[in-house]
Amino acid sequence: MAVDLDFFFDPVCPWAWITSRWVTEVAEQTDYQIEWRFISLKIINEDRDYGTDFPTYYPTVHGLGFSLLRICAAARKSGGNQAVASLYTELGNRIHTGGLSKKIATDPSLDLALLRSSLISEAIAASGLDPKLAAAGEDESYDELIRTETETALTRTGKDVGTPILTFAPGTDTENSLFGPVIATIPRGAQAVELWDAVRTMAAVPGFAELKRSLRAAPSFE
Repeated sequence: MAVDLDFFFDPVCPWAWITSRWVTEVAEQTDYQIEWRFISLKIINEDRDYGTDFPTYYPTVHGLGFSLLRICAAARKSGGNQAVASLYTELGNRIHTGGLSKKIATDPSLDLALLRSSLISEAIAASGLDPKLAAAGEDESYDELIRTETETALTRTGKDVGTPILTFAPGTDTENSLFGPVIATIPRGAQAVELWDAVRTMAAVPGFAELKRSLRAAPSFE
């Protein structure tokens, strides 16, 4: 079955999570196919100084995202795209909707190793996947794939962006890609489809590059 959208995500990015729930909402109404692909915030920012450019918790969060992408890669290897979709959903439900990311950012006393272990085991179990996938979080053999997919995404949009990256009609003559959209709440119902049609239309305009405002609300995951 043809893929209608490549969605590049890092599991720890709250904005990617909201956008992913939006495209999932649209897919349920329009029956288009999403391919879940990988982009690492750790790789994107590897040439920056974490000590001066970011809050103190960013190295921990970006490192967690990289480990989770390894597990997602292992899930794809064993169960295909649907396994990635299921695992990403369960990870996001815990990291973002469940408030884990906020706890990491605000509570320095947390036992991060324990949180990471429970997050991974619970998400894998809820996805119905093999518990042995958890070991992939430390498996460097998946790193080349994650880097390659990150580079693929950035080749399509340029390197001065983050996550998510969307590619419409991948592999066709009408393929086009954008970073975003960055949205603070998850569009539902008809509004979700209206936004989808608008974004897809803009992405298809030759030469279209950017539409932006810096004011943004805090992310809401409801």
